[in-house]
Amino acid sequence: MLHNISYLLFKLNILQPSENSINYWTDTKEVQKIEYALKHGNYKTRKLAAEALAYTGQCSSVPVLLHAINDKVQNVSIAALNTLEALGCGDDLVISITRKRFNWVKEARDRAAKQEANKDKKYTIYRWERASKKSFERIKEQLKRPIR
Repeated sequence: MLHNISYLLFKLNILQPSENSINYWTDTKEVQKIEYALKHGNYKTRKLAAEALAYTGQCSSVPVLLHAINDKVQNVSIAALNTLEALGCGDDLVISITRKRFNWVKEARDRAAKQEANKDKKYTIYRWERASKKSFERIKEQLKRPIR
């Protein structure tokens, strides 16, 4: 009863469903509520909903997951990809999309690892002295000497 009330409040944009509510919806196989949370929740709710759809095991939620792949938050799109792979629907289009996206995720992680590895690397920076700076320094030194 409490989870139904939380879903009603979620539909009214008053509060976000908790992890317990999403787990309850997963246990009772209420896929429509989880799909709604994946479409309209905040990023934590969308991530939890994408992970929960992996356990319901229905291929009817593939269009919602395909839409969630293009999410702005990378963790949500990765969770949707993992769910699509876990569902294992025999559609060739879904299989090719998940392969390409997983390659994209792998490349992004490799890029981040390479940047992290090169973070402490020191580069030699050459500073060229300008003629005006040299002459200014010479004049400054001359002004420091006492006048005879």
